[in-house]
Amino acid sequence: MTTANINTHMLTWARERSGIDVSDFARKCGVTEDRLLEWESGKRTMTFNQAMRYAEKAHVPFGYLFLIKPPKEVLPIPDLRTLEGRGVQRPSAELLDLVKLMLQRQEWYREYLQQHFAETSPYVSRFCSSDSVAAIVEDMRACLGVEAHPTRGKWDDYYRDLVQRIESLGILVMRQGDLGHHTRPLRVEEFRGFAIVDEYAPIIFVNHSDALGARLFTLIHELCHIWIGQSGISDGDTNTHRQEEVLCNAVAAEFLVPAEEFRALWQQDLQRWEDNLPALEARFHVSTWALARRALTLHFISNDQYGRYIAEQKSLHKQRTRGSGPTYYQTKKAQISRPFSRAVVGEALSGQLLLREAGELLGGMKPGKIETFAKELGV
Repeated sequence: MTTANINTHMLTWARERSGIDVSDFARKCGVTEDRLLEWESGKRTMTFNQAMRYAEKAHVPFGYLFLIKPPKEVLPIPDLRTLEGRGVQRPSAELLDLVKLMLQRQEWYREYLQQHFAETSPYVSRFCSSDSVAAIVEDMRACLGVEAHPTRGKWDDYYRDLVQRIESLGILVMRQGDLGHHTRPLRVEEFRGFAIVDEYAPIIFVNHSDALGARLFTLIHELCHIWIGQSGISDGDTNTHRQEEVLCNAVAAEFLVPAEEFRALWQQDLQRWEDNLPALEARFHVSTWALARRALTLHFISNDQYGRYIAEQKSLHKQRTRGSGPTYYQTKKAQISRPFSRAVVGEALSGQLLLREAGELLGGMKPGKIETFAKELGV
């Protein structure tokens, strides 16, 4: 068999970049841990097939294994996350690949809109980071056509309704919890969402690895980023000192739960502060996550109280998400922006876009499944 003359140092880099430990990675490659370590140390050579499989499991291009040193990988959009006061230094392979996919979608959709003589978005950079929370919230509500808060229904209905209203403004909303497979989860500890500003095709991404109730806050937080014309990756840290993050947090809180009304209803003398939440949830029709976040911003609860409550909610979320889920096509429809999906499958079925390219834009969908997906979309 032909030996692959690769740089063995790149093997270790590729595996560590993937975030997969030695034992699991060896299993994925179909070899023992000893064999894997022999490859990485250079004590044993690899065939081309073995090297190609290694690169595939590490989610790196095969050619990377022949490089002299690792490429410098940086996030192509601003990193607004906070970790002990500093930006997170090394993004995961999943986050890097996800952002690249979103940029690829954005570029395609921008060209699609320009070919159809669309105008630029009037919602990008309507305000700046020095503008008041009240002014931004008022304008966002007016553009979306919503009141201060719903008067009926559950918060998840409100979430879906807001997604539809945001997309009706020409802002794409993408939502998923992994990068095409459960073995590549998007860790909420790393990021909760991001926004990529563009004058034609602005994108909001919400990390659906997060608990259900937290997604509503992230959606409005990222919408504020579009409103102020600031791209960036966010982790939702309550202790951030970045001006744009402080503003977007405040806008999301006020948009979902108006402070004046909340203050009037909060009962400080209850034995357990959490006992406020059922009545408030019935009043505002948003998640208890959003309500707890509002109580924190108004200094009704401490950071420790908020942290303990969120940890409990995360644990409950993990228990509830076990079991059967939606079909493949239902999942895709929920994950990928509806206007974007319709545009891609429409161009593919009309012969204006290769099925293979359409499948790549749709997150690795096989060409043979595109027609069925189109029916699911009603195209």
